[in-house]
Amino acid sequence: MLFNSQVFIFVFLPSILLIYWITRWLLPKFAISVLVAGSLFFYIYWKWEYIFILFASVIFNYAAYLLIRNIQVENRKKIIVGVAIAINLGLLGFYKYSGFFINDALGLAAFGFESPVLPLAISFFTFQQIAFIVDEAFAADERINFDEYAAFVTFFPQLIAGPIVRHSELIPQLKAKVARGYFIAGIMMFSIGLAKKVLIADSFAKLANLGFENAVGLNFSDAWLAALSYTMQLYFDFSGYSDMAIGLGLLFGFRLPQNFNSPYKALSIQDFWQRWHMTLSRWLRDYLYIPLGGNRKGSVRTYINLLLTMVLGGLWHGAAWTFVFWGALHGVGLALNRAWSRLGIELPNFISWSITFIFVVFAWVVFRATSFGDAIAISSTMLGLGGELQIPISWSHYISQVFSSVGVEGVKIAASKSLIPTEAWAVFGIFILIVVKAPNSHEICEKAISGKGVDSWIRIAFIGAMAALAIKRLMESSVQSEFLYFQF
Repeated sequence: MLFNSQVFIFVFLPSILLIYWITRWLLPKFAISVLVAGSLFFYIYWKWEYIFILFASVIFNYAAYLLIRNIQVENRKKIIVGVAIAINLGLLGFYKYSGFFINDALGLAAFGFESPVLPLAISFFTFQQIAFIVDEAFAADERINFDEYAAFVTFFPQLIAGPIVRHSELIPQLKAKVARGYFIAGIMMFSIGLAKKVLIADSFAKLANLGFENAVGLNFSDAWLAALSYTMQLYFDFSGYSDMAIGLGLLFGFRLPQNFNSPYKALSIQDFWQRWHMTLSRWLRDYLYIPLGGNRKGSVRTYINLLLTMVLGGLWHGAAWTFVFWGALHGVGLALNRAWSRLGIELPNFISWSITFIFVVFAWVVFRATSFGDAIAISSTMLGLGGELQIPISWSHYISQVFSSVGVEGVKIAASKSLIPTEAWAVFGIFILIVVKAPNSHEICEKAISGKGVDSWIRIAFIGAMAALAIKRLMESSVQSEFLYFQF
């Protein structure tokens, strides 16, 4: 059941909201159970066989939590924590990576090993529960009940693709009073996310797919437009999902952590990762980078830790060498960023932004490509390498004049028909201004709710209009596209 589907918006969501709030008002001690039941139904709707893996994971980790709490000897606690983490990673590894390591890494594809079907959301609920085990291993706080723990893991708005929530961010809210304004804020956040996904991300997807499905032979303009289209598609797709998830949480009276903070405004790779998929970045920092030693063991070890953390972060996204290489690229980027910052040389903001954004775009090419061959083909074309400079027919005359005017000879220019209309450059220019200059979803909602006067009403009316257009498009389409991060 997709957030951007008619059955979710018009049937499931109104039903579960009504049942939950009536139960919370009349029988409050059963409200958490209703939340868990609704979340499990949401999960079963995808494929009922997956529920057994989710059940087993939840029951195992809660049992490990109880065992850890009853052990008084610190060393024994550490052993149980280690075993619990190993079993969680083993479950994730079997379903997500066994085929990759056996067939690709070990080169044993000839033996015909078939990868198991990847259970939906296993990467997210596994990381979330590992963090819970680690955080609670030596905590002395009040015991968490099973229904509270089950709600924390299975809460459907964040179950499938995040944000990756810590138990301290959700469990205390399960029985707390709901702050005023949550419901209105939830509708607004959900509406913005829906518009991002349906109106923007799915539109850019058509251009991105057109380019990446014809990676070999693209001209210069097409290669850049394909890369930039995917850059925008992924941004609006995942930030749209995160907005919808946070909005749904608010509808139930819970504040989930922010997952995006205008990442394409970043002035460095470090800044980018502090803004992009913020809860995953936080998890990698706290449960991988810092335990590896962080920046406490010298410069060389710091760079190694950064690279290793990002390689594993890339592998978390998918069982393919392209994801590993993408993670390594960002690891090198973070290391270079750290080395540069130690020099104390500051670049103008526009130059810093340009370097960061272009790096991110080239890295997304590797992330999106289905093979290294496709990634190399598109990237080399973007750089004008690989023989003749293929450009759109409409550009050929002007480009030739530019080269001649600066005295550059010998450059082979081949005019070719564009796969992606060159008019798309204007569309991209508009959206790059939006993601760089416009306020993000959280800023828009906060100002609309807390503010007064014409400005707030304009914001609310604009959000309503975008939501109406998105719903109209949903009603006109028989098929809704999945969110990109569902595959991870």
